[in-house]
Amino acid sequence: MDITDVLIAGAGPTGLTLAVDLARRGVACRVVEQSPEPAGGSKGKGLQPRTQEVFDDLGVVAPILATATPYPPLLVRMGRVPVWRTRMHKPAAATDAVPYPTVMMHPQWRTEAVLRERLAELGGKVEQGVALAGFEQDADGVTARLGSGQSVRARYLVAADGGRSPVRKALGVGFTGETREEQRSALADVRVAGLDREHIHVWVRPGKGMVALYPMAGTDTFQLLATLRPGVEPERTLAWYQRLFAERSMLRGVRLTELLWSSLYRVNIRLADRYRSGRVFLAGDAAHVHPPAGGQGLNTGVQDAYNLGWKLARVLAGAPEALLDTYEEERRPIAAGVLGLSAGLHDRKSVKRDEETYQLSLSYRGGSLARSGGERVPDGPITLADGRRARMFDLLRGPHFTLLSPDPAPRVPGGPEVRTYVPARPYGTERHTLVRPDGYVGIATSSADDLAAYLAMV
Repeated sequence: MDITDVLIAGAGPTGLTLAVDLARRGVACRVVEQSPEPAGGSKGKGLQPRTQEVFDDLGVVAPILATATPYPPLLVRMGRVPVWRTRMHKPAAATDAVPYPTVMMHPQWRTEAVLRERLAELGGKVEQGVALAGFEQDADGVTARLGSGQSVRARYLVAADGGRSPVRKALGVGFTGETREEQRSALADVRVAGLDREHIHVWVRPGKGMVALYPMAGTDTFQLLATLRPGVEPERTLAWYQRLFAERSMLRGVRLTELLWSSLYRVNIRLADRYRSGRVFLAGDAAHVHPPAGGQGLNTGVQDAYNLGWKLARVLAGAPEALLDTYEEERRPIAAGVLGLSAGLHDRKSVKRDEETYQLSLSYRGGSLARSGGERVPDGPITLADGRRARMFDLLRGPHFTLLSPDPAPRVPGGPEVRTYVPARPYGTERHTLVRPDGYVGIATSSADDLAAYLAMV
């Protein structure tokens, strides 16, 4: 029987983010994915500013931004007639505090490819075509059975296995919410001849429906999205999509030339009743599924993984087991709020997006790990007492805790790695500001005893 610290079921953006974070911390983990090859399809294509900050820390933002682009303007036509031109996101320039100021378009298949490459650099890999066939857990760990017949013993199992999560179902965890069967869409990646790539093209034909073509950043393809009337089942053929497009766009001289990938989407709005059951955790779509409006699903899953990764690593290194309870405590309320946001945008059929969707303002304030903190630490220049100048994100980047304090050798207990920096001027209103590995303030205090007590919890 093979032994590992963490077994991750699912190699989408959530599972891969977690694997990268654990690998850079030296945690032994295995990633199994039942699909025989990496997933295709643009699917979740919008990367929010906060997710870009996470990817900066994980060392993958540069290759992503090398091909990503801001969303182009929408051009809406009623039949052949242009009726509206607008932008989903307001143009914004980078600032000292927000280096990634806008949503970037990047097809999901490529996001996953970049994360897989980073995982390989760190010595990890995805085991494609290997299903999780079953598992049992006890007080000390999880024994998993793989479809290959192999057994794996892991300290923890993380289910990043999608909205239909077999792990969640096996645990008997409820998935509260609704599925709107009458609200379905056909989704496809296509090549198109005769259409510019400077716009998101939308056609609405009364009585027939809507079809949209998004030029996918860094590719020569478009993502096609089309609403479906009740009872209509899409065929996964180029001819079917061409007929649908021609009927709704009424355009001559524009045609679909190749179908690369397709899927049927139903609106789901659901949240798991629990994120933890013993030594098993739910993350990403296994814990919450969203309407596509606002581009929140993939991004929320990435940040689930970013929250869980450092906590698993700390507990495996000897921190109190209770630290893992804060994963659900912090992330489930975030998902509930984001579900409300994306459902509202979907119901209003709003195309406008603002800072509310960027996930920069999300906070853990009031939780057990953020009684005097909980806010995201902004980037920006900082001058240290020894005269060095740095950027905040450069100080935070890595798996460590970061302490900003006037004391160059503060009293801290053994345990987590803490890098201490002495600012030339006080940072904030308190003497000590401890930043967690995920970039949120853990505690801001004038008491060395409070600081030591906090570090003893993590």
